[in-house]
Amino acid sequence: MANRHLSRSLALQSLFEWDCRGSDGLPITEIVSRNAKEFAPGMSDLSFVEELAKGIIAKEKELNDIIEKAAPDWPIDKISPVDRNVLRIGLYELLFSDRGQVPAKVAINEAIELAKTFGGETSGRFVNGVLGAVYKELGEPGKEAEPAKKKIPDIPYEKMPVQHLGGAVVTARNGQDIYLAFVHDVFGHWTLSKGKIAEGLEPGPGTAAKVKEEIGLDVVIKADLGTNEYIANDPELGKLRKQVHYFLAESPFVELKLAKKPGLDDAKWFKLSDILELNFYNDILPIVTKAVTILSGADGN
Repeated sequence: MANRHLSRSLALQSLFEWDCRGSDGLPITEIVSRNAKEFAPGMSDLSFVEELAKGIIAKEKELNDIIEKAAPDWPIDKISPVDRNVLRIGLYELLFSDRGQVPAKVAINEAIELAKTFGGETSGRFVNGVLGAVYKELGEPGKEAEPAKKKIPDIPYEKMPVQHLGGAVVTARNGQDIYLAFVHDVFGHWTLSKGKIAEGLEPGPGTAAKVKEEIGLDVVIKADLGTNEYIANDPELGKLRKQVHYFLAESPFVELKLAKKPGLDDAKWFKLSDILELNFYNDILPIVTKAVTILSGADGN
């Protein structure tokens, strides 16, 4: 059997060319044949590559619709040709391939590797986010067949380790306008800058340090917005209680500098009047609402 990763790479190169040339280009089988001679001269069996490429073209509209639903902030024509064809390959194998031949996790991991190899700096995270969202919608098929991991005993809630995080609704003034800073994740949500508070730091200074680290702002803590708690699973420690202490913070109105961090792809200032249009997580919305109420009161509105 030919190396499947090489075959997928060849399919991606061929689909990229087919995508960019449109209907005026060569048939996909001719593109595959020519690319195989140039980039994989030792590959004699092209059946997997051809069937994969032809299947994706046949399902192109359906695959595009799924991509746009999983990444609503990214219309299909705004996604780079490499990334959208990697997504088509990953989705096609995830949704339409024989799972006995291509398990769901293999389809996702192979697509991520293609994105890292042929795409841009954030392509791997973007592809992971989109395919991960679809995988969860499908009910995580094949998860029960994964190799058994070392069992971590369940512990009662009151004995779970507590991890402290800090987050902030960051505000700034630009003339008469009030702006709020948010970060954007690969699942299409705008959310708050946050992170784990370093050992020995109080919540306020610890949160200010994380905001500086994540989006490059020097902030002053202005008000306490309360605490959220959720339970997360750590592969080594088991279940953790993650407590996030949120603050209203103030900053100069300067350019945001998003640090390289898995899961985040943008950071932006928004006018206070425009944030109602943003896609927030349900647990973040009350925090933002409380901050806006405080800001409105400070303005006397």
